[in-house]
Amino acid sequence: MIPLLQNADFLELYRLLLLTRVTEERMVEYHKHSPLPELPHTSIGQEAVGVGATYKLRRDDLIIPSLRTRGAFLTKGISSRQLMAGAFAKVTGAARGKNTSHHMGDPRCGVVAGSGVVSSHVPVGVGTALAARLRKKDYVTAVFFGDGGSNRGDIHESMNMASVFKLGIVFICENNQYAISTPASFHTPVRDIAVRAEGYGMPGVIVDGNDVIAVFEAAQEAYERARKGEGPTFLECKTYRWRGHSERDPRDLRPQEEIEEWKRKCPVSRLGAKLLEKGIADENTLSDIRKKVNEEVEDAIAFAESSPYPPAEEALLNVFSSRPEVK
Repeated sequence: MIPLLQNADFLELYRLLLLTRVTEERMVEYHKHSPLPELPHTSIGQEAVGVGATYKLRRDDLIIPSLRTRGAFLTKGISSRQLMAGAFAKVTGAARGKNTSHHMGDPRCGVVAGSGVVSSHVPVGVGTALAARLRKKDYVTAVFFGDGGSNRGDIHESMNMASVFKLGIVFICENNQYAISTPASFHTPVRDIAVRAEGYGMPGVIVDGNDVIAVFEAAQEAYERARKGEGPTFLECKTYRWRGHSERDPRDLRPQEEIEEWKRKCPVSRLGAKLLEKGIADENTLSDIRKKVNEEVEDAIAFAESSPYPPAEEALLNVFSSRPEVK
C-alpha cells in the first residue's frame, strides 16, 4: 500500500531538501577556500529527486545513488557527519576514506556503493534485484543515473534483463538536461527518455523532478508494482542543476537566462510555499527548520575536520572477502 503523507511528513521532506541544499552549499564554499579532498559535483537545484524517490523506503530496500543523488544518502539514513566525513576523506566516513561521498555505500542503511564509471552501477542494481528474487524477499532496488548515462549499453542491457525476469527494480533517470556540458537535445534523439521503457516492456513514467511530492508519489507507485512481482518501472525525473558539472567549472557554458529560469522552479522554495499555503507551517516553523539544519551542517563540518585520516593499513581492510577453505 502506498503510504499517505501527513503534515509531519511534509515538514520532514522540507527539512531533508534543505539539509541536502545547505550541505552542498557548504561543501562548495569549503572547496573554494580549503583543500577539500572531494571535488564537489552538486545536486543543487535537483534535490527533490534523491529525497522524494527514497522517502519512506524500508530499511532493507536498496538504493544505488548516482553522482548527484546526495539527498538519497541523507534520506536513507546516512548521517550528516558520515556524509561530510566522506567528502573530507576521513576514516569516520561511510567508506572510511576509500571513496568520496558521491559513491560511498553503507549496507546498514541499504545504500549500495556506486562507481565513478558512468552507469556501470546499474547492472549491479539488477543483481541486487535478482538476489531478492532468489531469496524470496520483497525488498526493492532503486538505481539512479543521469540523462547522459541513459545512452550507455549498461542501462539497456539492465532494463532488458530486469524486464525479462520481472525484477523488483526501479530505474530512476535524473534528467537535468545536460551530460557534463552537452545538452540532452544533442546527445539523445528522443525528447522524453522514458519512452524507451516501452521497448523493454515496462512502464515509462515522466514526472516533474522539482516537485518532491510528485517524485515521491510516482516512486511509491513503482515500488508497489515491484513488490507485487509486476516488474520494473522507468521513472524519468525532469530537473536541472544550477551549478556546473563540477566545481572545477562552476557555471560552464550554459546560458545564464536558462539557469535563472530553472532557479524560479527551486524545489526547496516550492515546497516551502506549499506548506505556507496549506497552513501546514508558518514562517516561524520554516525559520526554525532552517536554523536547525544550519546547526547540523556546521556540526558535521566540525566533526569531519576533527576526524583522523585513515591509517595506511586501512587500504588492506574490507577489500577481499574471506571464504571457507575448499576441501
